[in-house]
Amino acid sequence: MKRRRESDRPELRRIRCAVYTRKSTEENLDTEFNSLDAQREAAEAYIASQREQGWVTLPTHYDDGGFSGGSMERPGLQRLLEDVGAGRVDCVVVYKVDRLSRSLLDFAKIIEAFDRKGVSFVSVTQQFNTTTSMGRLTLNILLSFAQFEREIIAERIRDKVASARRKGKYMGGMPPLGYDVDRANRRLVVNPTEAELVRRVFRRFVQIGSTTELAKELNAQGFTTKTWTTQKGRVRTGSPWNKAHIYRMLHNPLYLGEVPHNGDRYPGEQEAIVPRELWESAQAILAENYDTRSARTRTKTTAMLRGILRCGHCGCSMGPTFTKKPGRVYRYYLCVQASKKGHSSCPTRMLPAGEIEGTVLAQLRGLLCQPHTLLNALPRARREALQLESLAAVDESWDQLSPADQERVVRLLVRRVDVYPDRAELLINPGNFSALSVDPQLRRQEGDNPHET
Repeated sequence: MKRRRESDRPELRRIRCAVYTRKSTEENLDTEFNSLDAQREAAEAYIASQREQGWVTLPTHYDDGGFSGGSMERPGLQRLLEDVGAGRVDCVVVYKVDRLSRSLLDFAKIIEAFDRKGVSFVSVTQQFNTTTSMGRLTLNILLSFAQFEREIIAERIRDKVASARRKGKYMGGMPPLGYDVDRANRRLVVNPTEAELVRRVFRRFVQIGSTTELAKELNAQGFTTKTWTTQKGRVRTGSPWNKAHIYRMLHNPLYLGEVPHNGDRYPGEQEAIVPRELWESAQAILAENYDTRSARTRTKTTAMLRGILRCGHCGCSMGPTFTKKPGRVYRYYLCVQASKKGHSSCPTRMLPAGEIEGTVLAQLRGLLCQPHTLLNALPRARREALQLESLAAVDESWDQLSPADQERVVRLLVRRVDVYPDRAELLINPGNFSALSVDPQLRRQEGDNPHET
């Protein structure tokens, strides 16, 4: 029997192993053979024992002498993570797990970084090897404890924030318009110029009662939202106003000198900007507007084109809205952009609901009356299924359909309606006409037996 030659053996995949070493203190690091050398020697010996598996030691040294394992700010570790990210490492070998990190949370982050690149991790003296099933099980147990520690820390942070809020303290982040941050004392201080603009917004809202009109007025006068420079020197430039900005300002109790938390308000360390009387006047108008909007929304009127009507000018959706006069409700579809930025921002603006719905129905019923125009848009199988007589019957019985059935037909057949100042364009679902022509719910409207198909 012939002996198998070395050249006949399948080539092993080369496993590039990086050795990481760490020592907390600088003591004895200047000796000829120190702790870092001992760790590396043990790791290289382990890698050599896996030579038959294709393991090889990378020549680069990732050493951190005099660095604590409680922090990730270590030059050797950062070089290792960079090389892992660049795909230059297949396996990381350490003498003990705590050489990599003494923090369970940091250890979990490092292992997650390894895992993203498919890099294994081995601890020589603890039989910790993620290339084996037992090693992966041990890793999952450690990560479970890390998750538990994260949740404990999150609870402590929430408790700390709640305590600070109850004491009226500023908890960081971008300050609202009207305030700057005294970073030395960690508190909000009044910005006099911005504070005057805040009071002006409150006064004008009380006078005109419209956030949309107020936003237009502020933009026309050249005002923007707050411009702020972060602690790292990054400038966040203010943006044009819209009604959402004004709503947030009008509802922010910081301007009363209070701090909100979980639905409660506490006396704040910051100085109030808005007098309480002015604040309460604005809140009364907001509450009145909310009641009006709620009642209007509850009005039982249909919105047949809800979700499928779009403004052809700006591409925004057009949602249903209402106005009420004594004894009558007027329905409209309003462009979302016009709603946020004012009617002058969009030529389509607002359309009477009855008018646009009538236009869409007229075009749709035209297709039902002359369904031959659909045949070219359908596959052969669906052309055979399309019962032209049934479609014509649906058109003839349209006025006898319930409003819910009429809306169902529209949503079944119309994919989208793009509206321009001078026209409306329907995008239909031609494949759904076949389903409509055999729909028993609609055929019952013609007086057919409801059990027939």
